[in-house]
Amino acid sequence: MKTLLKNAWILTMDDLYTEIRDGWLMVENGKVAALGKDNVPTDVDETIDCGGGLLLPGFVNAHCHASMIPFRTMGDDCPDRLRRFLFPLEQEAWTERLSDLGARYAAAEMLLAGVTTVADMYYYEDRVAEAFAEMGIRSFPGETVISQKAPGSDTPAIALRRSRDLLEKWAGSEWVHPILAPHGTTTVDPEALAECQQLAETYQTLLTIHACEMDYEMQLFRGKGQTPITYLDSLGLCGPHLLAVHCIHLSQEDIALMAQKGARICTCPGSNTKAGKGVAPIREVAAAGIPFGFGTDGPSSGNTLNLFDQMRLFAVSQKTACHDRSLFPAREIVRIATRGGAEALGMTNAGQLSPGCLADLLVVSLEGSSMFPVYNPYSALVYSAGAGNVSLVMTGGQIRVRNGQLTACEICDLRSELMKEMPSFQRAAEKYADII
Repeated sequence: MKTLLKNAWILTMDDLYTEIRDGWLMVENGKVAALGKDNVPTDVDETIDCGGGLLLPGFVNAHCHASMIPFRTMGDDCPDRLRRFLFPLEQEAWTERLSDLGARYAAAEMLLAGVTTVADMYYYEDRVAEAFAEMGIRSFPGETVISQKAPGSDTPAIALRRSRDLLEKWAGSEWVHPILAPHGTTTVDPEALAECQQLAETYQTLLTIHACEMDYEMQLFRGKGQTPITYLDSLGLCGPHLLAVHCIHLSQEDIALMAQKGARICTCPGSNTKAGKGVAPIREVAAAGIPFGFGTDGPSSGNTLNLFDQMRLFAVSQKTACHDRSLFPAREIVRIATRGGAEALGMTNAGQLSPGCLADLLVVSLEGSSMFPVYNPYSALVYSAGAGNVSLVMTGGQIRVRNGQLTACEICDLRSELMKEMPSFQRAAEKYADII
């Protein structure tokens, strides 16, 4: 199957940031076959006119708790809500079916916003992985390992077994790349953390964990003469398998250590600033050469699952925190949302539009009222565009969104199915009505 995308303003995100105005791109066998400006191919099965829109690699969401759709808008202004009601409500009312249906709805939301790959940490991730695969979004799912009672796993040993099962089931899959997902530096005992690292090494996959995020986390480790990063390093976790999430309170020594050990970072500007936790020192992270990408966090923490919001919030928070308008030009921010995220996940064949790379891509229409005029396409993406401007999305060369609509299902049907499963969860949430 040969698909030709023509009449596009192509942002390749390659090493030279090559742009092709009024260009074409050929997709064959799930990958980018060729691209150019002149000599438009005619031996094709389908031709799609992009209408002059921006054609770029798919966005990579490097950290999410996708299934948490039912939690959205609960307690958005509640301090310490993780311990006050999120953990208790999960333990009381979360189900395997909610993980499945929540992941399907979240996948639809992400695809409609041009997100083609997601790294996920939550419960019943075997069902989440199946949901993502069926929806056509590339995924890096990890079962949450936590040292407390949790949905589907009363002990870390059970979660670790589920993790191994996930790794075995999807070994060699094109669409699902299982990872290890210990919850956090203060919520997982050292023995379970060490076993997670051993599994990551055995299966040669990522280990993702919340780190340097919470004030109480930092206070705890200060009392021990450590930081969360030096603690992880003492257990053997700070290395090329590590994808540390949030990293708001990194020290210069932490950054140097992570760079030396080959670790990676995911920053979540939406959830971090919404919670008033702070702004991660990404200027220093970038200067140290540490691979990093953007994460939306879950729909409870960041509320939306699109990278347009993250790009804009990253720009304004970093520039404000550093008092430097020139910091992180728009072109660099688009790179973080695409190729940067792919690099953080260890994807060598994604994040750019070059021959041989995965045909995971999106087209952003320039027809919207906020998209005129466009002198700088990167600025338009970061400061003007939104999910509603996405007109076409491909993953693996298959069209998932056309004319701004899902091609394989209706989001209203996904919403309806999820709503049917939510009454018990909503009844359990009523006891927290005074804080949510």
